[in-house]
Amino acid sequence: MSEHYILDGKTPVPVDLITWAKWLNTGNRIVKKDTATVKLRGQPVGEVRVSTVFLGLDHSFGEGPPLLFETMVFGGVLDGEQDRCSTWDAAEKMHDLMCERVKNATNEVDA
Repeated sequence: MSEHYILDGKTPVPVDLITWAKWLNTGNRIVKKDTATVKLRGQPVGEVRVSTVFLGLDHSFGEGPPLLFETMVFGGVLDGEQDRCSTWDAAEKMHDLMCERVKNATNEVDA
């Protein structure tokens, strides 16, 4: 099984290394991005970004289905949190769930 994938619309397709490398230079890998200002006692103290992208490489390391999409948090109390999945639809859901986690964690800090 290939470890290199490109997107055909929203569908991951296994490809050879050369095809993958060429596609990476032109393909849009962004699934969703969100940014929020974090406030503490009503005052802005920073920014949190949640980003979900198509990795193009299988991060399952041979265990289970290929993990091709990654959601990651940048900033805030969940900085560095990440999750991975196999499909575009699952990636959209994973992104929304991570945004909810960030919101809940931020509300706990701001209380």
